[in-house]
Amino acid sequence: MDKLSQKIALYAPDSKMPNYALMKVSAYHKAKGDTVEWYSDMWSSTFDKVYVSKIFTYTAPISMLSGNYAMGGSGYSLNKVLPQEIEDLEPDYSIYPEMDYALGFLTRGCIRKCDYCVVPEKEGYIKPYRDIKEVLQGRKTAVLFDNNVLACEYGIKQIEKIGKMNIKVDFNQGLDCRLIDDSMARLLSKVNWLKPLRMSCDSLSMIQPLIKATKLLRWYNCKPFVYSVYVLIDDLETAIEITKVVKGLNLDPFGQPYRDKKGTEPPKENKDLARWTDHKAIFKSVWWENYGKITETAS
Repeated sequence: MDKLSQKIALYAPDSKMPNYALMKVSAYHKAKGDTVEWYSDMWSSTFDKVYVSKIFTYTAPISMLSGNYAMGGSGYSLNKVLPQEIEDLEPDYSIYPEMDYALGFLTRGCIRKCDYCVVPEKEGYIKPYRDIKEVLQGRKTAVLFDNNVLACEYGIKQIEKIGKMNIKVDFNQGLDCRLIDDSMARLLSKVNWLKPLRMSCDSLSMIQPLIKATKLLRWYNCKPFVYSVYVLIDDLETAIEITKVVKGLNLDPFGQPYRDKKGTEPPKENKDLARWTDHKAIFKSVWWENYGKITETAS
């Protein structure tokens, strides 16, 4: 190892998914000839610098790190971003050796200004970011983190391109059902989905657009037919009503208890509803009204 090279550590305290920012940081330092590895308490004194990417505000504070470290991610600050020279790099997939899919964005930002979402403040209005071929880097599957890919012409053109390629994709953050009209449903039906198509339904006003989008998608044989629906659980009764509609449409709800931007802990009932919707065997066999009795007995 060159005497000028550094030993770099990466730390993702709350990430269940591969951390896109740290993958780019790794690529940057390896290009400089530095060594990169995951953070370990045992070897903490040997690292020249530690990069920490914290996604959620409610993740426990990072207290054990000492020395030279850099904090980033939405859970730390909405204003701190990667330097452009790192942002422009392709991610380093070698730090996740079991990862067999591509990861990235086609667009950044969103047209909506939902109170609970940090994207408008962090990324601004929707804009082009990458071409699907740049994201894939030769791979045949991709998990895409776009926040509202249907909301701009560039995103739609990218979906047209995807539909003509022999690849599978998953728009992990969900598609805006309010933007799925006849022509959009037809376009989405040409995509090979890595996971069932995902939509979201965060309010009662979105129920009718969800129903319309579901009918159109199925009319054009967008498969698999049981789409996934993110359900924001803020007002409990509203979330229950939305979940009833989602279940009635034979869709697959995924409950997400609301946390404000400070990461305030959700009420127990909200977390219970999420556990019920997300445990598919129970969701399909036990009424919500009876779920509380089961959990009380178990405890």
